[in-house]
Amino acid sequence: MKLQDQIVLVTGSSRGLGLAIAKAFRAEGAQVVLNYFQSDPEQISRLAEELEAFPFRADVANPDDVNALFAAAEAHFHRPITTVVNNAIAGGFAFNGDARPKVAQLTWSDFDAQLQGFLRGTLNTTQAALPGFEKARFGRIVNIGSNLVQNPVVPYHDYTAAKGALLAFTRTCAADLGPKGITVNLVAGGLLETTDASAKTPRVVFDQIKAVTPLRKVTTPQDLAGAVLFFASPWADGVTGQQMVVDGGLVMN
Repeated sequence: MKLQDQIVLVTGSSRGLGLAIAKAFRAEGAQVVLNYFQSDPEQISRLAEELEAFPFRADVANPDDVNALFAAAEAHFHRPITTVVNNAIAGGFAFNGDARPKVAQLTWSDFDAQLQGFLRGTLNTTQAALPGFEKARFGRIVNIGSNLVQNPVVPYHDYTAAKGALLAFTRTCAADLGPKGITVNLVAGGLLETTDASAKTPRVVFDQIKAVTPLRKVTTPQDLAGAVLFFASPWADGVTGQQMVVDGGLVMN
């Protein structure tokens, strides 16, 4: 299915990386479901009008919310969602190495908060998407990971552990859903310049990453969005269970 024929859900798409991905899909002619949870409804209305997207408030960690989202989107577009980008991040998380909990201060609730957003949220959207995928005879899932799993230059324990679990779930889903013609892949980004989550990162960290990155630049949300569109496109028909790292070459695998 070509990009312009797809109905795409981007979770957490009211700002930052999710919004960049939503804009990239719209630029290719795809229809987009603009998912948000804690953002200002008036801001969402303006974004939805600007992008000609379908907005829907849902907490991806809540299966009832997710099921309602899929039902509303299918009713709106008269076709099921064909493509899911799991981007939503646990509310309030910020990349600030000085403020992160160290090993001695970690609690299980720190891990659980990240697992709820990344792993439970992805489970909910995947399960909700399957009936529509089968109806459309097409399905694409693209999960958003992190290069911290390969290179924990700053040890965000809870965040990185949850992203590592998401990578494992990506691969098991690819193996399970492949016979149905559904592909499941993951795009792992580096530190992005700049999103709400990275806004509290000290400038010196951006400069250090830029200095040791082969492309001598810090990755932007637009850089990462291009890789997401690749996995959703016909060019990736034969690709599943893969991780693509988009960080200017800082991590090579």
